[in-house]
Amino acid sequence: MSSTCSSYAFGPYKIDPREVFYATPLSYAMVNLRPLLPAHVLVCPRRLVPRFTDLTADETSDLWLTAQKVGSKLETFHNASSLTLAIQDGPQAGQTVPHVHIHILPRKGGDFEKNDEIYDALDEKEKELKQKLDLDKDRVDRSIQEMADEASQYRSLFDC
Repeated sequence: MSSTCSSYAFGPYKIDPREVFYATPLSYAMVNLRPLLPAHVLVCPRRLVPRFTDLTADETSDLWLTAQKVGSKLETFHNASSLTLAIQDGPQAGQTVPHVHIHILPRKGGDFEKNDEIYDALDEKEKELKQKLDLDKDRVDRSIQEMADEASQYRSLFDC
């Protein structure tokens, strides 16, 4: 894992470094607090950037190259046959954390009855997250240890 610092933020939230499994000088990949499917992860720019159009050319390139590398490794690791990559860019698009991020979801046949239901599910998870962040309602999240264990497993995919 290439890294230039051990501090990560996702919008206004501090991310425990144990949740991060891959990093470049401009981007990082982390496990998801409430994944839709196994290996549903996020790739984010290190710089706090609310909207996709605010990224520099170098950040845009690095973000997508990181997503490509992470997606490829996780698709193989989970014996998936496809990937869904999605960005919700702005509040009306369903973005709840004001920090650009790419959702990467390794896909298998039958994981959703209708393939495009994944987008409705993403939107619903974002709404649930917003409720938690805004209202601090009770919900069942994964523990930091569960996320750290998953990240550790994925980190080994990138070790040389």
